[in-house]
Amino acid sequence: MTVQSPTRILLAGAGAIGRLHFREIQECKFCKLSGIVEPTSVGQKWAEGVGVPWFADLDSALAHEKPDAAIVATPNHTHRSLALHLIEERIVTLVEKPIAGTIEDASEIATASEKAGVPVLVGHHRRHNPIIRNAHEIISRGASGQIVSVSLLALFHKPEEYFKVNWRREPGGGPILINLIHEIDVIRHLCGEISSVHAMTSNRTRSFEVEDTAAVLLRLDNGALVTISLSDCVSSPWSWDLQVGEIDSYPAPVTPVTTMVISGTEGSISLPSLDFWSYRGKPDWYEPLTRETTGYRKESPYIAQLSNLCAVSRGEAVPVVDAREGLRTLRATLAVAESARTGKSVHIPSCSFE
Repeated sequence: MTVQSPTRILLAGAGAIGRLHFREIQECKFCKLSGIVEPTSVGQKWAEGVGVPWFADLDSALAHEKPDAAIVATPNHTHRSLALHLIEERIVTLVEKPIAGTIEDASEIATASEKAGVPVLVGHHRRHNPIIRNAHEIISRGASGQIVSVSLLALFHKPEEYFKVNWRREPGGGPILINLIHEIDVIRHLCGEISSVHAMTSNRTRSFEVEDTAAVLLRLDNGALVTISLSDCVSSPWSWDLQVGEIDSYPAPVTPVTTMVISGTEGSISLPSLDFWSYRGKPDWYEPLTRETTGYRKESPYIAQLSNLCAVSRGEAVPVVDAREGLRTLRATLAVAESARTGKSVHIPSCSFE
């Protein structure tokens, strides 16, 4: 029996998300880190401290050794150039979310990936979470009937230290593009494409240039309406990250709460508990409701994402989230920011995704 060698992964970026990927790779037997690309002296010191080869740029890393796969976890505006370079080298790459800082850059990445036949994955890790996978299965088999309404809360508090980095106080560095993009991707994945957006934002609490709070209304292609309440300056347990334990640095919830409700004509799902509510007979508000809880095995969505990256690099799987999907989620998220800025609804034609 042939033992498969671990997939060699090159990591570009030694910031918070890059170090998270590093920790997850260290836990895996099916992959290993071949090098770290990080131009800063802080990044160099960290790479040397963890005993991984350090490179100031991508060319130097590729000249040293061509990896089996790569992860791009650098600032958004650098995603395009790094991704295109890796596509040219025919290296399967996971680009962290958002896929790029602009629609134009994201479209160029998606088109280059498709033309070259070199898969690009996007780091929307929640799709790998077993809770989301189970919810998708429930909805896909029609148990909830026609989806009518979705309510979502994303309410949390970022510490003062977080904003010592200048770009986090400027437009593009707020909870819409950094946090809401996760919720937008989950909504698209579970409930359907978004056809229009209307949003309002406020920066009154911190008085930074960037927003700290948003109220969002979405209309889906299937007619369902979605309401989202978002803020990164409130004391609250109603946050996916706090409730599901995907990252160990967050404390365990004292009391589990619901952060998302997907309501359909035949039944409703609350997340992250995966409770499914339905009538015993014909839907009727005078009839009793039943609650079923779907069990799931807790696992790290980041390791599941790594597993998908490695399998794709070996030609054994397709991306769970490819570049075109990343582009669609980015487009819808940027539409939220545009609506808030203009005070007008933003329509998203289906043809605009291609």
